[in-house]
Amino acid sequence: MTEQEISSALARAVNEVREKNPMAPSITNTVTQDFVANAQLAVGGSAAMLYLADECESIAKIAPAFYINMGTAMPFYAETLPRTAKALTANNTPWVLDPVGIGLSSLRTDILKQLKIFKPTIIRGNASEIIALAKLWDLIEDSGGLVHGVESTEKVSSAKPAALALAKFTGNAVAVSGEEDFITDGKEEILCAGGSELFTKITGSGCALGGVMAIYLAVATPFIAALTATTMFNLAGTKAAEFDAPASFKVNFLDNLYKLTAEEVAGNFRVVGSFENMFDFSL
Repeated sequence: MTEQEISSALARAVNEVREKNPMAPSITNTVTQDFVANAQLAVGGSAAMLYLADECESIAKIAPAFYINMGTAMPFYAETLPRTAKALTANNTPWVLDPVGIGLSSLRTDILKQLKIFKPTIIRGNASEIIALAKLWDLIEDSGGLVHGVESTEKVSSAKPAALALAKFTGNAVAVSGEEDFITDGKEEILCAGGSELFTKITGSGCALGGVMAIYLAVATPFIAALTATTMFNLAGTKAAEFDAPASFKVNFLDNLYKLTAEEVAGNFRVVGSFENMFDFSL
């Protein structure tokens, strides 16, 4: 894709979501449900928070996209998540996987092993989580243990081989979040910049990002959906950074997410040289 084609696709995705108000139900972290739902609403989508396997299977037949976040792992996730992923695959419903806390427990590891065959449409995580998932799925050499917890100990650049391996295996998109964000579908590779350090001072920005990716996945390709959501978060985060305290930042971030225009999202596109042949979205 050319720069102009990508810019046009971003603007189209922003406008289509606001016109169609697509719903992207979520199984997500109990700590972050409110933030995920409000971010989905702010960009023009609709939200629903689910847990029960039969409800998830039913809604997989009608929802245009879905979000699965390992988040607060519950015992019943051992049944709910594989059944949901199977139903999504059977109904050709695109979905986002966020492997939060991979390696933290045998429950998470067992579930993520089962999800491999269903090939998520977008995989979003921090660098450590992306590397760990690629190792767990035997896509890259495992020279160390799985990541424990939710904080990344790796730089985004170090996760590039794992992200490419996951993208090529699924045939879809992978988004690595961090100080800069790397998005790829195995062919296109884009580096995004922007946002604010205050994202690390509030709970759920990564979860909310995954939920918004699912909203855009209802109207766009996996690559464009991941890129649109990431670009909007970085732009809104940069704008809200003038409020230098977590609570004020969070409120103003949601306000800016709501106010962003398609032209703003599409217009912050330039080539940079930090990764070879990559692009950067930033103010």
